[in-house]
Parts: sequence; structure tokens; C-alpha cells
Amino acid sequence: MLDFSSLLLAAALSGTCLSITMLAIWLTAPRARFVLTVACGILVLVAHVVLFWQYTKEPNPWLCQAVLVLLSLGFLIICMSAMQSLGVGNHSSVVLPTLVAMAACAVVTYVGFDGVGFQITYATVTALLAAIGAMFWTKGDHDRRILLVVSFLSGACGLSFALCGLVLLARGQWVLGAAPDNWAERLNSVVAVACMTGLGALTLSLHHLQAQIELKAETMTDPLTGLMNRRALNELYGDRSFGPFMAIAMFDLDHFKTTNDVFGHPVGDMVLCRFAAVIKKYGRTGVDAFRLGGEEFALVMSRITPEKAHDMASRIGVAFGTEIVATHRGPLRSSVSGGMGFGSAVGLPLDEVLAQADAALYAAKRAGRNRVIAENKMGQPDAGPALKTA
Repeated sequence: MLDFSSLLLAAALSGTCLSITMLAIWLTAPRARFVLTVACGILVLVAHVVLFWQYTKEPNPWLCQAVLVLLSLGFLIICMSAMQSLGVGNHSSVVLPTLVAMAACAVVTYVGFDGVGFQITYATVTALLAAIGAMFWTKGDHDRRILLVVSFLSGACGLSFALCGLVLLARGQWVLGAAPDNWAERLNSVVAVACMTGLGALTLSLHHLQAQIELKAETMTDPLTGLMNRRALNELYGDRSFGPFMAIAMFDLDHFKTTNDVFGHPVGDMVLCRFAAVIKKYGRTGVDAFRLGGEEFALVMSRITPEKAHDMASRIGVAFGTEIVATHRGPLRSSVSGGMGFGSAVGLPLDEVLAQADAALYAAKRAGRNRVIAENKMGQPDAGPALKTA
């Protein structure tokens, strides 16, 4: 059976290999900063284990201080990596309490109560691991099964540290003079190695999932305006049946080629972004905006009547007409034409509703632009009035 020293060395070896793997992954994907943070946290814990092993051989007050500081610091860094991964801000809510606990531990250890210092440190680590588990479970948006395992491993590791502190407390070991060595410490060595290895593997899995999500988001997003693109439209609505309370508004910026020719493509891009900003303001649950390509946009509306859908599209056109873009030739104001397509009680496919909206859009262009047109009950476009802008 492995003795305590062997367990510590096994923990150090496992942590070193895991941190090297993390660093290698970060080098191939520098944007995944939380992976680098995890690697740094594990390296700090490896240093703690090595010094703790040395402390079991040659007890020294200053070595004890270093051991306890590195243990709290390592888990603090890992907790911060979890916050990075989940997009949780306000790091001070974790950093400040941990620094206070580390300072208290340093004081009591300096005056000779190293047993109390170990208890404070174990309590701190338990709290950090509990925070990690809680954050992943409440804030994570990945596969819930993976998040459950992360939370379980964090909780199990935290419980093992809590047991170490409770044993010292129950035995009244306020002053040790050497490294604690009891059944809880040995159990902690095994559990910590297993849990940290498991958490490392799951961190890699979460990184892989995050990379896939980001890649999919990039392929479904228009890089200029930030709106979803045509691929996203087909992905989200290609298999949907458009009922009577669904509509599509297609928009085309008026005289956009002239804008590019006269003012230049950078100004044209600014105009596109201005329209995207306007259409985003009307976003809500059941309303999705897309840039289909060039100066063509689409708005898919659900749970809305045809009258309200047409009114929303018209308000977007009016709002865009008030936008002014500063150029080297003076202020530029643009307009937009729109066409409406509606679902039906029997349900219509995306392509058919888009074709309706496209036909109505070209009718708006022929009618003089700067208007939104919807088909009438006879299936023919109704020429609406020009949009009024201030």
C-alpha cells in the first residue's frame, strides 16, 4: 500500500502532467484564457504539494507558511478560471475574502498556532471549491450532465478538505509543529488527485464544447453587422411551418449602389451598420433579424398579427430614415424599402413566405421605394404610402 509520501508525489506528478497538457492546449487556442488560468492554478498546487512533502520531512515555520499560502492561492486561481469560463465578473467577491483568510492564517501561524492555520486554510479551500461547483451548476450553459459531474467533483474535493479541518478541530490540535498526518489527510490525498484529474479532463471537454459553440456562432453571424446570416435563417426556420401568426419582412436599402459609388464603401458599411442597429432595437422574444447578403435584410416575427407585423416593419423604415451618417461630402440620410410575407392556417414553408416577401419588396421598389408593402387578400402586392420621416 502506498504511504503518505508516495501519495503526495503521485499528486504532484499528476498535476504536473495535467498543467502541461493545459498549457499545450492554450498555445493552440490563445483565446481560451481560462485554460491558461487553470494550468497556472494547478502549477501552484503542484508547488504546494512538493513543499508539503518537504514539510513532512523537515518541519519549518516558514515552510509551513508557504505551504498554506500556496494551497489557498492555487484554488483561488482555479476558482477565477471557472469565473472566466462562465463569464462571471466581480472577481473581488472571491479574491478579497480569500486574501483576508490567507492573512489571518499567516498571523495565527506566525504566533505558533499552525494547527489553526491549517484549519483556516482548509475552510478557505472548501469554500472556494463549493463556489466553483455552485457557479458551474447555476451559471453554466453547457450539457447539464457535464456540469453535474463538475459540481459533484468540486463538492467531493471540498468535502475531503473540510474533513481534514474537522479532524484537527475535533482533536483540538491548535499547535502541530509538523505536518498533519491522519486518516482524513490520506483520504484527501487520494480524493484530491482523483477529483482534480477529473476536473482537468472535464475542463478540456468544456473547452472543446465552447470552441464548437463559438465556431458555430461565427459561421451563423454576419461579421460586419453582428446580425445572423442566411445560413442561420435556414438553420432556425428551414424546417418550420409558418402559421397565421408568423411573418417575414424583407428589407432592401434604397440606392445603395449609388451610396457606395458616390461616398465609398466604408460609408456604405456604416449605412449597413446603422440599419442593423435600428433593426436590433426591435428585437424581442419571437423576433429575429438577419442580414441575407449585400444590402438585403430579413426580420422573422412570431406570435404576431399581420397588422402588427406590418406596423413594426414600417416603424423600422421610419426610424432608419431619421438616421444621419456623417461623410466627407456632408450628412447622408438613406431610406429602405420593405416587403411582407405571411404564414397561413395550413402552414407554409420558409421558402414560400420568403418568396411572398421578396415579391412585395420588389413591388415597393417599383412603387417609388421608401415604403413597406404587403400582399392583399388576392395575393397581389398593395402599394402603401411612402414612409414619413421627420
